[in-house]
Amino acid sequence: MNAPTRLGLYGLILVAVFAVAGVTANAVIDEDTVQNWVDEEPEDHHRAEEGDNMNSAGHDDHEAGISTLGLASADDGYELTEVAAPSEAGAEDELSLVVTGPDGSPVTDFDLDHEQEMHLIAVRADGQHFRHVHPERDDAGRWSIPWEWDEAGTYRVFADFVPAAAGEGLTLSTSVQVAGDYDPTPASEPVTETTVDGFDVAVEGDLAAGEASELRMNITRDGEPVTELEPYLGAFGHLVALRDGDLAYLHVHPHGAAPEAEETGGPEIVFEATAPTEGRYLLYLDFQVDGQVHTASMVLDAADRDHDEDGNDHDH
Repeated sequence: MNAPTRLGLYGLILVAVFAVAGVTANAVIDEDTVQNWVDEEPEDHHRAEEGDNMNSAGHDDHEAGISTLGLASADDGYELTEVAAPSEAGAEDELSLVVTGPDGSPVTDFDLDHEQEMHLIAVRADGQHFRHVHPERDDAGRWSIPWEWDEAGTYRVFADFVPAAAGEGLTLSTSVQVAGDYDPTPASEPVTETTVDGFDVAVEGDLAAGEASELRMNITRDGEPVTELEPYLGAFGHLVALRDGDLAYLHVHPHGAAPEAEETGGPEIVFEATAPTEGRYLLYLDFQVDGQVHTASMVLDAADRDHDEDGNDHDH
């Protein structure tokens, strides 16, 4: 069974498992068990009608590579294990995890990436309740951070890090079920302008599937350009992009050199992003002013690179 087909089965099985988890209030899905179920499925069972390379959200990831999209809990010998989190909304506890290496032992040596050893991203399946935090690691390799879920639902938790032994970044993820009444509010249309904490944020630029796209974020307050942006994670802003539906994780890179510690910038921050497929993408911009980090959420649609706006095919 090829990898994309496995991912489609994986997504279908998770839906069933989450339904059971909602009743039992188990906080974390045992993905090893789910993967074993997938491995036992016949080769041609649940094959997507549109083709073998369609994932659970209907996207063709043959060229993108599933492991590069952050949807797996293991990649290149590294695995996200011992994930624990509060089982219901409003319960105060901690979110913790361990990354094991190719030898099966907890990894304790990481390189800094954007000024941190670990970037932990949590977001609900509908794109709501996004959080980007930096847990602490103990000597045994266990990462943890105080945690409380605002609302119930199915969440995706991403761990973005660079093992020192590998020298290259990895993004692993797992699903967490939070018990309670769930009222999803998915993105119904593109959103290119938003307001957060008194700041107006607008994005300019178009995403094209399979091509690097330039996205320009402009930040104003009370109609005036904001030029007091402070360095945050080695840049004047940090952008996370997730594909709507399966929450595939895109790596986004800021333009320009890293600012000095006391340097300020703005109102524009420029990023380069590559959407693996056409479809809708959820953008989360973190920026810092006066020592406070603010997060602006926007939505863009990525067009098929092989079609123009009139729907005509192009040869490559």
